[in-house]
Order: sequence, then structure tokens, then C-alpha cells
Amino acid sequence: MSDKLLRDLVAAGVRWEITDNSFMVPTPPKTETMAPASDMRRESGNIISEIGRMTSSVVPPIAPSQSISVETVCAMASRPNDMSALCRMIGEFNHPLRACATNTVLPHVGQGSLLIITDIPSSEDDATGMILSGASGELMDKMLAAIGLSRANVSIVPMIFWRTPGGRAPSRLELDLARPFVNRAVELIAPRVILTLGTLPASELMEINLTKSHGNSFEYSENITLVPIYHPNYLILKPAAKRDVWTALQSVQNILKSAEK
Repeated sequence: MSDKLLRDLVAAGVRWEITDNSFMVPTPPKTETMAPASDMRRESGNIISEIGRMTSSVVPPIAPSQSISVETVCAMASRPNDMSALCRMIGEFNHPLRACATNTVLPHVGQGSLLIITDIPSSEDDATGMILSGASGELMDKMLAAIGLSRANVSIVPMIFWRTPGGRAPSRLELDLARPFVNRAVELIAPRVILTLGTLPASELMEINLTKSHGNSFEYSENITLVPIYHPNYLILKPAAKRDVWTALQSVQNILKSAEK
């Protein structure tokens, strides 16, 4: 490819990936006379069109468009009468992120009165299809054990059930299309306490600034108390914050014990 043609392609915004099976752009034969300008423009245009056609099948979209409305999703999510039916509906739902994720990360349903709501699935969650897996999940299990609980007697629901590309923050639409399922899960589980992990669920559920209100108790609804704490991932990076989380977990433990009386 001549330097001039390469510059023309770059100026036109053409980009492609070089792979073992990459295509080759034929180099125009050298001649002593220049081809007419109209022929050169036509040749460049053909090459640009061919590159665009071939690369469009190589580079996937970041997130497919979704035509379903939030109102329709609300109506759908209101129909299941138990968590098994709700999980089946989530697993079949064509969310914009579904095509980008490896697995749909469904809620974990336990038997107790504590509901944990976390943010987006991690890369480990996406690979396994299990919520709060990997190092953060191991730390969460230790946190639960510290107040006499385990996954068998808590439920865990993510704010969104599909990992975003690269773990980026979900868009407003992506959150809104998943939120009716989260709301229905809260209704069906009917917890005594909601424990939110990280800034996203605290902000989305009750517009709570986690930095200012970590560990405080909020009335989510009648008979449901919400307590926001740091995400286990944050505690791995900032072990000193475990003291504040321990205080918050003791508060959760006291609320749960008082509810049993």
C-alpha cells in the first residue's frame, strides 16, 4: 500500500485489526505515468468500502440496542409470584447487555431475613454465573460468618444481572431495564434488612452518599431497614475500612435479632 493511499485511508477514518487471517490490500502496479485522479478516487473508495464491510463483522457492538420500554419490563416483572419464576424470567430476558456477557448472573436466594444488594457482576461472576464469587465473595462469606450467617440464610441480588463490557459503569437505560426485577425480588424476598455493597446500590435505591452515610440505618420501606456498607472489593484495597464495616455488621446483627423476638 502506498504511503499516500495509507494517509488517505487514515484520513477517511478507516480502522481495522491485523490478525493471522487478515486480508491484504493489493498494491497498485507501478507505472511511469499517474492514473487519472477520478480513477484513483474510485479505487480508494472501493478499498474503503471493502475494509468497512469486512471489519464490521469483526468488531462487535459494545451493547446492542434495546427496543423494549421500561414500562413493559415493569409489567413483566410484576407477574412472577415466587423467586424461581422471577429468576427464570431474568434468565430469558433480552437485556441490551445479554449479548455482551458470558452468563446471566441470577440472584442467590437463601432462607433468612437479610438481603444483600450488590452492584454489577465481576469478571469471576460473569465466568461462573454465580453472584459474589472470587476473592470478594470469599471476603463476603467471612463477613457473614462474623455475625453468625452464611449464604444459606441470606439472599443476594445484583443491581444488574449481566457484566458490562470491561466492567464499565452501566448506563441509565441499562440500569432502568434491570431495576423492575430488582424491585420485584425485594417484594418477593420481603427481607427485614437490606445490606447494600458499594456506591451504586446505595445511590440507586435511596440516593445515599456512601462516604457520608456508611453504616447508618435508613427506612427503605415499612419493616425494611437499609444499611449501606463498602463493597468487599474496596475492603481488599483498603483493609483499614474493615473496622467501619464491622461496626455496621454488628448493627445489622442487632436488627435481625430484634426481629426474631
